[in-house]
Amino acid sequence: MTLSFAPLTPTIAATVSGIDLTRPLTPEQVRAIDDGMDRYGVLVFHDQHFDDETQLAFSRNFGELEVSSGAEMSKPEEMRLKMEMADISNLDANNRLRAADDRKRLGALGNRLWHSDASFRAVPAKYSLLSARIVPPKGGNTEFADMRAAYDALDEATKAQVENLVTEHSNAFSREIIGFERQDYGAENQDKLRPVRHRLVRYDPHTGRKSLYLSAHIGGIIGWPVPEARAFIRDLMEHATQPEFVYAHAWKPWDLVIWDNRTTMHRARRYNDLTDVRDMRRSTIRGDGVTVEQVQQAA
Repeated sequence: MTLSFAPLTPTIAATVSGIDLTRPLTPEQVRAIDDGMDRYGVLVFHDQHFDDETQLAFSRNFGELEVSSGAEMSKPEEMRLKMEMADISNLDANNRLRAADDRKRLGALGNRLWHSDASFRAVPAKYSLLSARIVPPKGGNTEFADMRAAYDALDEATKAQVENLVTEHSNAFSREIIGFERQDYGAENQDKLRPVRHRLVRYDPHTGRKSLYLSAHIGGIIGWPVPEARAFIRDLMEHATQPEFVYAHAWKPWDLVIWDNRTTMHRARRYNDLTDVRDMRRSTIRGDGVTVEQVQQAA
């Protein structure tokens, strides 16, 4: 059956039908999904009954898998899932709801900030693939912002201003916003918090389009005073997340959503995480190179 793409907004996201992603894909099907990602940035597939193994197998069609940053900073006894699977849930290793003061629960609140996955790595992420296993009865949506449309809508003076800017990204910067301090991660994880540099404007040779590369992980602009840089980035974030650039996904069980971290930002929305289970599992495709020449080696 031929894949069918139904746009969800004028600029971003489409629902895809006509395929069972839990079965092995043909090269033609993989190319069709890649082409859809180039066009829409976010693809929504309903009724995809993945387990962890079939999700990882499907994900490998698009490149090398990343080890999740949460797994890298966790002790083995704290982990519920495999290293390649990011645990986007409010459950502990024993599948119990996390308490209000649980450190991992509090850290996960950073997912409610607009961000691009793994922009804190020298080689940032390509695609993220999020499978909904259990969804709360209310809330917990995910919003996606189109960074290509946001770039296109900038005035010419701002486009010229941002063209060659280089930003610094770190997980520590985003968690700072919600009250964490760098030492909260422990001495053994300090090297993972080292800032990396990325271009503020990215160019996609497949589509010929430019996009803003924004994220809550940004803490500065090279050559700018920090207060001025952060104020400027905030202005760009407000511009890029206007309603006309955003698609809000209301999850159903067994939805699979793929998004391109190079051309979109996203954020999770609130739900009652102390009483309602939200079990989402994310696999992430490693990018294909650095965005700017930098001293740091790829993480």
